[in-house]
Amino acid sequence: MKKYLYSLVLGAVICGNSLFAQSVEQGKKFYYYERYKSAKESLEKTLAANPNDIAATYWLGQTLIEMGDSIGARNVYQKALATNGNAPALLVGMGQLELMDGKKEEARQRFETALSLTKSKDINVANAIGHAVAESRYGDAQYVIDKLTPLTTQKGFNSAETWLVIGDAYRKLVQGGNAVQSYQKALVIDPTNAAAKHRIGKIYLTQKNPDVFLPAFEDAVKLDPNYAPSYFELYYYYFNRDINKAKDYYDKYLAVADATPANEYEKTAILFASRRYDEAISTANGFITKEGAAVDPRYYKLIAYSYDEKKDSINARKYIDEYFAKQKPDGFVPKDYEFRAQTLAKFPGNETAALASYDQAIALDTALDSRVELIANAAALAKKSGNRSAEAKYLGQAYALKKSPNNVDLYNWGFSNYQAGQYTTADSIFTAYAEKYPNEIFGYLWRARSNQAMDTAMTQGLAVPHYEKLAEMARSLDPVKYKGQAVSAYFYLVQYYNDIKKDKATAVKYCEKVLEVDPSNPDAARIKDILNKPAKKTAPSPSPGSR
Repeated sequence: MKKYLYSLVLGAVICGNSLFAQSVEQGKKFYYYERYKSAKESLEKTLAANPNDIAATYWLGQTLIEMGDSIGARNVYQKALATNGNAPALLVGMGQLELMDGKKEEARQRFETALSLTKSKDINVANAIGHAVAESRYGDAQYVIDKLTPLTTQKGFNSAETWLVIGDAYRKLVQGGNAVQSYQKALVIDPTNAAAKHRIGKIYLTQKNPDVFLPAFEDAVKLDPNYAPSYFELYYYYFNRDINKAKDYYDKYLAVADATPANEYEKTAILFASRRYDEAISTANGFITKEGAAVDPRYYKLIAYSYDEKKDSINARKYIDEYFAKQKPDGFVPKDYEFRAQTLAKFPGNETAALASYDQAIALDTALDSRVELIANAAALAKKSGNRSAEAKYLGQAYALKKSPNNVDLYNWGFSNYQAGQYTTADSIFTAYAEKYPNEIFGYLWRARSNQAMDTAMTQGLAVPHYEKLAEMARSLDPVKYKGQAVSAYFYLVQYYNDIKKDKATAVKYCEKVLEVDPSNPDAARIKDILNKPAKKTAPSPSPGSR
């Protein structure tokens, strides 16, 4: 009887542990699908039944981090460490939070301790460390690669997750090619790994290559129709391109995602994208009234955008101001600042504030192409408002960031500095222009004019060598096309040598050069005649006593 009873108890324990394990795996699966609300509920249920479940504790902390609740995650890990101080997974979790706080040495010590406790043989601990480091802005991605790559050559290695983490580290280092190769190796191990396909898509998304990232996201949901993140990316891509297609993808996303307030916001955003502006405004105001201070601040932004589309700048400004007053600092995206800048610019007297908002957008945007686009828009606003100095600043930023700036970019940057009265800078830019594009007239022309502007009285003769060079190059490059530039250069030299140097012979020489280029030029002939006339003799002063 006792043997039978023992068997029942043992069976219950084994069955119970199996249920706990299944529950942890379920929580991890929800985490993988980015269904963090469901993951949290599942893992909390597991811990309620078994408070000492290390795996459930680790994954609950990770889930809370993804939900933006680092305080909650810290409480979970600290409480568990109080009774399980040498649990490697918990050390990694706490190290991750320390790394998020910028405490690099403390984090590194916890990671190394976890590796030491497992003799660097536990692939799950190594993956957890790699994830913690790769996801933190303070993390050393090369450390991840150095620690995890050797594990992939060990006998029996079979972890797709390891290659995902290595890929994330390469992505952090902006080595897209290596990142893609790592994700592809994850797919070799697990051909159904939608996350690997999704991350390949994200690489090409940052490169704005829809020919690659769209098929990648589509392949991800073919591999796993429950993979919500790729449905969301497809929805987001088509949001401003094909709202019907976007809505179809969003419906598929909702079918496999957790119900969250953010999803309700996206439903309202679809009304906006469908040009149902009044309905979008009404729905958004309904959520604001219902949820009060707890409402998602983006509803205010959505209303502002809707009013802007209705050409109601006053209400657009009112609601975008509300949005900026209520949104958390880490909740802003670059386009928020750009929209505020564009809205402010519609009200005279707000140009400086609008450009300051553009500066915030530029500082926040880390994607090269969109950052350059923001800078170009800021430069256009600066030019429109007559702030040529700001325009010059932005065009300089754009030139420095562009992978392959061209002659127009360089010319516009130089000319904006000239227009701003920043002649020394303009001269240096057009010096570079003349060196880079020696067969174009503009570098020589604007070097001459910039130096002329720096020496309006001509007393220093700053522009003289540049007008000489301009005339020479105008006649060399295309004497017909650039006749006007050659003539104006020679006339400047005529004036300089006659008025400043009092050297009529040289002034006459330059008049003759004008006539070489433009034989019928009446001014050159007239001035030459005047210069060639002998000076009038003045009557001698009467000598003393001659009267």
